[in-house]
Amino acid sequence: MKKLFLTLTALVAALTALAWPGMDMPVLKVEGRYLTDPDGNIVNLHGFGQTYSPWFNEQGKKWSNYDINACLAYNKQKIDEIMAAGWKMNYIRMHMDPYWSNTPGVNVSGENDISAFSLTRFRTYLERVFIPMAEYAISKGLYVVMRPPGVCPENIAVGDAYHDYLKQVWDVVSKKKVLVDNPHVMFELANEPVRIKDTDGQYRSNTDGCNKNLTQFFQEIVDLMRANGCKNILWVPGTGYQSQYAGFVKYPVKGENIGYAVHVYPGWYGSDAIEPSHELGGSYGGGFTAFSAGWDAQIKPVAEIAPVMVTEMDWAPSKYNASWGKSITGKMLNEGFGANFKVLADNTGNVSWMIFTGPELLGQFKDVPANGGNYTFFNDPEACPWPVYHWFKDYAGEALPDPVKTELIFSSKLKQGNVCDIMTGSSVAATVISDYADGYQLNGVDDIDVRIDDESILKWDDGKFTALAMGSTKAEIEYAVNGKTERMTVTFNSTPFPLISGLFNPSIWENGSFNETTGVVTTGQYGFAGWTYASGLDLSAFKYLVAEIEGDNSVNLSFRVFDDNNYWGDPAMYDFGSKKRVIVDLAQMKSDKGRTLSPAHIHIVGFWSLGGRPFTLKGVWVSNSPDGTSGLVDVMPAYDTTVDVYNLQGVKLRSGVPADEAAEGLAPGIYIAGGKKIVVTRR
Repeated sequence: MKKLFLTLTALVAALTALAWPGMDMPVLKVEGRYLTDPDGNIVNLHGFGQTYSPWFNEQGKKWSNYDINACLAYNKQKIDEIMAAGWKMNYIRMHMDPYWSNTPGVNVSGENDISAFSLTRFRTYLERVFIPMAEYAISKGLYVVMRPPGVCPENIAVGDAYHDYLKQVWDVVSKKKVLVDNPHVMFELANEPVRIKDTDGQYRSNTDGCNKNLTQFFQEIVDLMRANGCKNILWVPGTGYQSQYAGFVKYPVKGENIGYAVHVYPGWYGSDAIEPSHELGGSYGGGFTAFSAGWDAQIKPVAEIAPVMVTEMDWAPSKYNASWGKSITGKMLNEGFGANFKVLADNTGNVSWMIFTGPELLGQFKDVPANGGNYTFFNDPEACPWPVYHWFKDYAGEALPDPVKTELIFSSKLKQGNVCDIMTGSSVAATVISDYADGYQLNGVDDIDVRIDDESILKWDDGKFTALAMGSTKAEIEYAVNGKTERMTVTFNSTPFPLISGLFNPSIWENGSFNETTGVVTTGQYGFAGWTYASGLDLSAFKYLVAEIEGDNSVNLSFRVFDDNNYWGDPAMYDFGSKKRVIVDLAQMKSDKGRTLSPAHIHIVGFWSLGGRPFTLKGVWVSNSPDGTSGLVDVMPAYDTTVDVYNLQGVKLRSGVPADEAAEGLAPGIYIAGGKKIVVTRR
């Protein structure tokens, strides 16, 4: 049966190729969470974008006045130049720009203003501009993703004028047999929705009500297109300028050949930026760890159910004035944007992505490294063209020079003895990274094999170790370096409230500071410091949550617990006042609005303060005693004995270690060693 299926598939492909030049490319479909070819191989596409208007074609210097022939000639030439430059591209995102579909002479306020839209003009120029460009791109071996004219208004709603507008556009497109009979054409249903009307009539993003309504908004468009016979792959955008996707897990868009179209810019998802970034603003970010947490909160959930395509993304230092995103490539699992994006996309496993840099620039690229550090936009390793050019070659299976160094790298620095502190519910990435002489890196998580002693505490998946529960366990890691197999053993200590730099975040809201040695925290004005758990922290096995400070409270300190992943949500709040210790009854947590919180999915825990002045943390821990303690004496066992070490949940962390070494390498917290309580505060 399989042989017959492949034979029929090959026959269909051959017949289709006669109708469309370049149609010998594999026919792709969505199968589970992946794009696949007819043989079942996973496919991730890599490409660039084009917009067909004078301004986006070199600011009106190349053609104007609705000159169809000049538009087609210019944009076909850019495709030719990109392919001739050696870029290993296999898809193009095409913007059906409103320049063609808006009535000439009618003033509009921006690309989100549909008041000048003419359905007649759209039909005309779909035939005369957009379809010819799609045909040409496919003839060059490029899959095509077509995007509707313009961008979404800031506020949309099911059944509003913009919803009707998109339905008109896609009704016309999905009835064009030349497009829907072509399996290499895909459609991105909208560009950058921001907010959608919630169930209470307010416009929001990323709430349950708006997530449900967003799915309905696009489900109606999908159903319309399918009713017209369109079976092509459809890419669905999220809110927040295409940055918010977690809601689609609860409310997925239904049907076959559905994926999700994502935008990623420096400063988004906690990533590093060197100045406020495209649309969402941004900050310097927190390196790989913060970027990974943001990615896991919004992109990873939907990537578990469907393929993802990044349809806008680029970066470069701002001095080049040649990119939308302002950041640097940086180093994998360290600081910077571009290198960390590649690690996250590759580890997720089903992410197609493109470089949004202008085609006129991509066509000028030459694979010639800088001479003596005299960098340009094209060969500066910190700008996107240089590393992406070589990454795309690697994706395409082309041989690259031998690296100068290859090693196993962790996103969290290992302590002496290969000990890694990890926050319960969070992750530490590990990948084999090769450094190349010309300034780019390649990563290879597939070269790693892992065996974990206690998989109830720790798991290895998608290039990351994730702490599932409190405790300690060992992981034996085998990895390939230059054809040789290397081995190492790492001890992972998982604790939910570590007072460790990089795990404790003093800047959840407003910029703050934290001294790991002294435990001193200073928040920004009305700032918040603490811990975040993208996947949720389950504290339902415990009765109490305890927070304790040392010294004076001169900043109106408040301990707060959130059971949703939204700092502007509805937390339970506990003021310290003149107290040193706050004890939270986990079963009785209520917000100021009287809502009962669930201890089974805690997302944010920490301290609000007026800011500007320091306070000192002693620690945060869970307990099953009403007074918040273990009831044991706070002393070390005798030094001439050996002891077993347990955490407060009864998990054995170490066996038969000398008593004077019982606390070495443990994260701050409370432990039981030889039947005695020991407190590890700070290093």
